[in-house]
Amino acid sequence: MASEVRAWLLLLVVVLLAGGASLWPAAGAAPALPLDVNYVKDWGRLVDHGTEVDLILDQSTAARGGGFKSKVTYGSGFFHLRMKLPSGYTAGVVTTFYLISEPEDGTRDEVDFEFLGDKAGVPITLQTNFFVNGHGQREQRLHLWFDPSADFHDYKILWNPYQLVMFVDETPIRVVRNLRSTVPGYEFPTKPMLIRASIWDGSSWATDGGRTKVDWSKAPFTAGYQGFDVDGCATGSATPCDSPALWWNGGGYRDLTPQQRAAYEGVKRKYMISDYCANKKGRKIECSYS
Repeated sequence: MASEVRAWLLLLVVVLLAGGASLWPAAGAAPALPLDVNYVKDWGRLVDHGTEVDLILDQSTAARGGGFKSKVTYGSGFFHLRMKLPSGYTAGVVTTFYLISEPEDGTRDEVDFEFLGDKAGVPITLQTNFFVNGHGQREQRLHLWFDPSADFHDYKILWNPYQLVMFVDETPIRVVRNLRSTVPGYEFPTKPMLIRASIWDGSSWATDGGRTKVDWSKAPFTAGYQGFDVDGCATGSATPCDSPALWWNGGGYRDLTPQQRAAYEGVKRKYMISDYCANKKGRKIECSYS
């Protein structure tokens, strides 16, 4: 009897997970594209392998590192890149995937995945953040449940008129609802944004508060990127970027599923190591609506 109950429960879990996952198309489902279809090299050292590129940080590129960006800005979408981070001693090295509006100044909107390297054997820290009209200081940090330097993983940003959700593979790790229309003073990114990726020297702050620097004898530091197809509404598109006709704005993308909500709460409970919302002095209004 016990074995039958366990088998039934296992089947139920599989069905529930499959039902939740079906609402969210897997990154990389489209044919693999080369970088130059939707992106352009921006600066520094980039090695193009066709449908995969490496961004490389060494002492010759230390002033700025290296990066690429999308050719156009987007007003909504489900953006993703597959990334494999530098391995070994990576203290001071910052590897990123983010969205940012133009001009990239003190009035910008921005949504960040920032991976902060560390000493060999110490987990890489994932820091997420977002800015609205230049207002940031919304950092959350966590240690992932896997080694992000061992293989490629999907990092995704769902940004639509209803919510901002950041995913690692299929797991939500950050969620911000759009309550601008109902909560006075509530901030949510609305400006068209570029997709960007980069690697650079963050020795001044990234590891141990800046006390542990990049060790150039361990260079070069190489970050791999794949998945250059884009599911997004380009600025100036004939279809308005808030249109429900765009699949990422549809009913299944306006809130988390129960399974995603449970996974998100599990990440916060098990893996988050710091959260700006815990700082009462600098607490932002969205912290009351999580």
